[in-house]
Amino acid sequence: MTWNPFTGKDKKAQGQESDTGETRDRTEGKGRPTPKRKVAEAQTLRPLVPKDRKASRKAAKARIRAREDAQYEAMKTGDVVHMPKAERLPWRVYIRDYVDARFNLLEWSFPAIMVLIVGMFISLFTSSVTSPATATTINLIVTIAIYVYIIIGILDTWLMWRRLKTKLIGKFGERSVARGSRSASYAWQRAMMVRRWRVPKPTSPKRGNWPK
Repeated sequence: MTWNPFTGKDKKAQGQESDTGETRDRTEGKGRPTPKRKVAEAQTLRPLVPKDRKASRKAAKARIRAREDAQYEAMKTGDVVHMPKAERLPWRVYIRDYVDARFNLLEWSFPAIMVLIVGMFISLFTSSVTSPATATTINLIVTIAIYVYIIIGILDTWLMWRRLKTKLIGKFGERSVARGSRSASYAWQRAMMVRRWRVPKPTSPKRGNWPK
């Protein structure tokens, strides 16, 4: 033990006080002592495989289902901001507005098929009441009318797509009509659907409001 005549304390005591002061400073500065490396790593590590896999899968499915329900509700209400990413593409919005603005003959293809089915039932009923020739004539007339309607409707939709394709290229470039964009099938499918049944919902309640 060495005696310091100026402070009255030995060097060993000074060293102990210095160590105590540094520890106190570190503790007071952070509010807690610095954890060891193993403790810090254990706190940050997360298991790659959850303990309860069944509950984890159930929670993931619930999140996906909630997101899909929210997106579908946005499509039903016409909320473009919350629709799926594919439906928010600018050229798809333009396609929807363009198709919804015109009168598409193929829009009534499904009702026309229902008329054909009803006509067949009528012909079967008529054949039991009147002559089979009359029933055959009615069935033939209805069938020819439906086929003529479908052919004209396909021609109308093809002409619509040609005009729409030119507008898409001029406004959004070639990428809007590329094969991967599926713009053609998207426009045809929407044109074949009855307007009030379309999803996403038309932005305008009436026809004739063409996109700019």
